[in-house]
Amino acid sequence: MSQPLNEAALDQLFRSARTYNAFTGEVSDDTLRRLYDLLKLGPTGANTTPARFVFVKSAEAKAKLAPALSEGNHAKTMSAPVTVIVGRDLDFHEKLPYLFPHADAKAWFDGPREGRDKPSLLNMSLQAGYLILAARALGLDAGPMTGFDPAKVDEAFFAGTNIRSEILVNLGYGDPASLFPRSPRLSFDEAARIV
Repeated sequence: MSQPLNEAALDQLFRSARTYNAFTGEVSDDTLRRLYDLLKLGPTGANTTPARFVFVKSAEAKAKLAPALSEGNHAKTMSAPVTVIVGRDLDFHEKLPYLFPHADAKAWFDGPREGRDKPSLLNMSLQAGYLILAARALGLDAGPMTGFDPAKVDEAFFAGTNIRSEILVNLGYGDPASLFPRSPRLSFDEAARIV
């Protein structure tokens, strides 16, 4: 693992990868399992791994998701082969005796949920990023979005649980006709410094 990825891999993961608004093709359940098996290996603080994933594929599940979507995200989500609901477990610390067995990490997060809010959001966000990179690594394209009503998604998919939805990611094989021109990025000197 000491060798850099080749240029083609860097293109696939970053330079040529885009956020798509329309998708084609089918995504197999096996591919989704492979995707999860990759993303779960990404690091999170104290291995908290608070993200929970619902892979919405069936017409019935899409119909449950539809009322929660904003107008601008409805058509593209309904036509995407898969939409991933990325939620976060507000009581993620209950799994830490298994996930982080070499210390009493559960005790670090015991108490009111407000004390777990920031760590769960931060680490779930990392895992959402790993999801996108894992999808790209497997040859899929992604379209992440936050234009939806989380309360409606939670009611439809997470009722009676400690999980709250945060982001949706459409997956499939991107249609280049759906792309906007790439938006600018900040230069190194605008966004970073070496000290």
